[in-house]
Amino acid sequence: MVRDAAESPQGNSGKVTHMNDQYSPNSQTGELRPKHIDLKKEHGLIVEWGNGRVSVFPIQYLRKMSPSADARVLREEMARNPLTVLPSSPASGDTPLTATGADLVGNYAIRITFSDGHDTGIYSWNYLREIDPSRKGHENKPQ
Repeated sequence: MVRDAAESPQGNSGKVTHMNDQYSPNSQTGELRPKHIDLKKEHGLIVEWGNGRVSVFPIQYLRKMSPSADARVLREEMARNPLTVLPSSPASGDTPLTATGADLVGNYAIRITFSDGHDTGIYSWNYLREIDPSRKGHENKPQ
C-alpha cells in the first residue's frame, strides 16, 4: 500500500493503495513486488516486500539515488571527479528535504516528488531492491 502523509491523522502517513490486487503473493514475481508501501514524508519510504522483507529508504538517500537521467549523470560525474560542483537546489539550505507526494506508476514502480521540486525519478521495484541500503556490500552503486 502507498500511504500519503496529507491524509493521515498523524500527519505523516495516510492514503492507502493495496498492491495485493495486482499480483498473486504466491507467485515468484509477487515476492519481488511490494506488499505494502508507506511514505513518511519527512523520514523515508518503507517497503514491505512480498517475501516479508522490509526495506527502509531515507528521503535524502532516495533523492541522491534518483533514477532520473540528470541524477544518474551527476552520480557518474561525481564518481569520475569527486570535486564536481553540485547544482544548486531551489530548496532552502535551512529547510530539510522532504517528500511531498508519491504516485504508483503502473504495477512496476513509484514516482516520488521531493520538496526541492525533483519529480522525474521513477523508482521501479527492481531498482529499489538494487539500491536497498540494508543490502550487504551495497555502496550506493546502482547499475
